[in-house]
Amino acid sequence: MNRGGFGRALCAMVTPFTETGALDLDAAQKLADRLVTEGCEGLVLSGTTGESPTTTDAEKAALVRAVREASDGRARVLAGVGTSDTAHTLALARQAQQAGADGLLAVTPSYSRPPQDAVRAHFLDLADATDLPVMLYDIPGRTGTRIEADTMIRLAEHPRIVAVKDCAYDLLGTQKVMRATDLAYYTGCDEYVLALYALGGAGYVSTVANVVPAAFRAIVDAYDAGETAEAARRQQLTLPLTELVMAGGLPGTVTTKALLDALGLPGGGHVRPPLRPADAPTTDALLTAYRELAAAR
Repeated sequence: MNRGGFGRALCAMVTPFTETGALDLDAAQKLADRLVTEGCEGLVLSGTTGESPTTTDAEKAALVRAVREASDGRARVLAGVGTSDTAHTLALARQAQQAGADGLLAVTPSYSRPPQDAVRAHFLDLADATDLPVMLYDIPGRTGTRIEADTMIRLAEHPRIVAVKDCAYDLLGTQKVMRATDLAYYTGCDEYVLALYALGGAGYVSTVANVVPAAFRAIVDAYDAGETAEAARRQQLTLPLTELVMAGGLPGTVTTKALLDALGLPGGGHVRPPLRPADAPTTDALLTAYRELAAAR
């Protein structure tokens, strides 16, 4: 059972933009400070929620520097470096280390759909590129390629491959790897926070935590205190909002930013094309679910 790695409560942070589409580092720092103050132990930048396909390399580095400054040692800062090109991924990894990242998040190369031996070679090259610990990001629904359990077990032999963000929706395969390795497993699916944690997972990397970080932190805190029924209650309280944010037909980035904006919180509002902002009915439904969760605590 590995509860180490990067802490328990991690947020897949949105990347704030101005009305003109520029990177908004001031909003990023305000958001980071709020998330850490309200219970996040780690901030994951430039992932799926962080709109990494539409930010430049220079913007990614600037975001790491700004968030590191704002968090001021209170949370671990992980930089997303996954791309479809191994050479580009390695360059982003070195850049992230220079910018002050505490760790790397790396998704499987997409579109080219590499076979498992190539997936393994890609991640080993990444792990050898810097001194930073690596969190593998298994999300085949987006990349088209799974990190198969046997591949994951072999990758765990590398001393700098230490964690997994699990969005594979394969609890059997996940447990197989957890049983065979010391990898710290983090769910990237907010509805699985308690389930994976109870199986010995390290915690979560949550999208919905951009809005309600304390609600998710309360789940793992209750479990650690031995209050399993309370942990289950806390998990269930988050489900209506999680469903609307993550399974309402729009990307989680769009719904999260819509809700942050409606609440007047930093980081909300603008997304970069091809994404488009949420409409008013969607935002109203998100607000209703948020208020119900806030009232239920």
